[in-house]
Amino acid sequence: MTSKRALISVSDKTGIVAFSKELSWLGYEIISTGGTQKALEEAGINTLNIEEVTHFPEMLDGRVKTLHPMIHGGLLGKRSLTSHLETMKEHNIIPIDLVCVNLYPFKETLEKPGVTEEEIIENIDIGGPSMLRSASKNFESVTVLVESSDYETVLSEIKENTETSLETRKKLAAKAFRHTASYDALIADYLTNSVGVTEPESLTLTFDLQQTLRYGENNHQKASFYADKQKKAYAISSAKQLHGKELSFNNIKDADACLRIIREFDTPAAVAVKHMNPCGIGIGETIFDAFTHAYESDPVSIFGGIIALNKEVDLKTAEKLSHIFLEIIIAPSFSEEAFDLLSQKKNIRLLSLEMAQKETVKAKEYTSVLGGLLVQEYDDLVENEEDWQVVTKRQPTPEERRALAFAYKAVKHVKSNAIVIANDVQTLGVGAGQMNRVGSVQIALDQAKDKLTGAVLSSDAFFPMADSVEKIGEAGIKAIIQPGGSIKDQESIDMADKYGITMIFTNTRHFKH
Repeated sequence: MTSKRALISVSDKTGIVAFSKELSWLGYEIISTGGTQKALEEAGINTLNIEEVTHFPEMLDGRVKTLHPMIHGGLLGKRSLTSHLETMKEHNIIPIDLVCVNLYPFKETLEKPGVTEEEIIENIDIGGPSMLRSASKNFESVTVLVESSDYETVLSEIKENTETSLETRKKLAAKAFRHTASYDALIADYLTNSVGVTEPESLTLTFDLQQTLRYGENNHQKASFYADKQKKAYAISSAKQLHGKELSFNNIKDADACLRIIREFDTPAAVAVKHMNPCGIGIGETIFDAFTHAYESDPVSIFGGIIALNKEVDLKTAEKLSHIFLEIIIAPSFSEEAFDLLSQKKNIRLLSLEMAQKETVKAKEYTSVLGGLLVQEYDDLVENEEDWQVVTKRQPTPEERRALAFAYKAVKHVKSNAIVIANDVQTLGVGAGQMNRVGSVQIALDQAKDKLTGAVLSSDAFFPMADSVEKIGEAGIKAIIQPGGSIKDQESIDMADKYGITMIFTNTRHFKH
């Protein structure tokens, strides 16, 4: 009998043959099963089948093969306890010193088009997580591996010291428990959703490290970027960086804000964001027109901004973009000439993302608070204009109605208290994040002061008093859209009538804190 045993059973066979050859050369007897055993045997590596260890046949279509005392006793037996060693000897249980296991491809199965529930359930691994947990619990004696990236470290330590260090075993055990926890979280999420539970008593989430960031919001804060385990097509985590410096914490948050806004539009659209608020939104017949409108919305604030465009960037648009200092440009694609021009700027980040996949936005949002987590549905409400109610004497013109619809799409993405002044193709003034709505109105008016002819105004929530409407009327704006719902709505309606303003109530609020 050899002095060491390794149990190897992997779905991802990357590097497994070379790793197993080295272990065999180092004196390890290898236990394996299924496709892994076949791959090793074909490479000339001698293995023991699981049945030769358990003396019990694989059964129930493979559902039961490693769940056996001869396996788990070999993993869990404490080598430092005489009583454990005596029990193992009594039952002919040979210690297993190394476990290399990764699990049935549950996530990949979930993502397969047309997959059936039966196929999903059959890809829930039971034996694999059980072996990983047993081996990890006994890290004092057992080395456990779940990723091929750790093979070289383990082999190097065995070659140098005949075994892995306790520190390495403990680190690998922690990784194995993270691996099984993430795996179980996906299963729990699938089953929870399939039975319609919306508020589970425990929330299980799993994300994969995508990027270690240089720092967070400020340079004294450490930060990392994790992506949803089930990758979403329409997300900043799925964007492909084509050029420029790596993304920062603030870049990622602003880019995400850009994507949330631009998904509102199907026609050519451009969005400029600063500090998670839009400083310019434009639409047009072409992407050049759309960006021109966005730029002209606020040519000052766009400096150092994040830009998203929902159509390919052509050379004409790129030439206009190239004259502005920008942090990031996100688009479905860039023409060859546009990319050549924009990439002459060393640090600008150019990202591509397929905008047509916007229906895959995550259904839930998570916000951390001290000691907890807030969970809510994503605000993807599609406004039904037929439900809007004109509450004033004057009806909106067709032009005003188009502009009001555009402005209301924009205002839901501005920090509350939010006010947006716009026409039917661009934002003209944005009042964001003020402690009172009158303040937001004033900021938006000041910004749009030279462009108020024919402009309309939208508010993310109701006007609690008539003072905002009075200020709007004095400025000459003749159309307002707001949710309504204040106990003083009638005062605002009366004030609108006084100034000949048409006002629509949507009956839906869009706070953004």
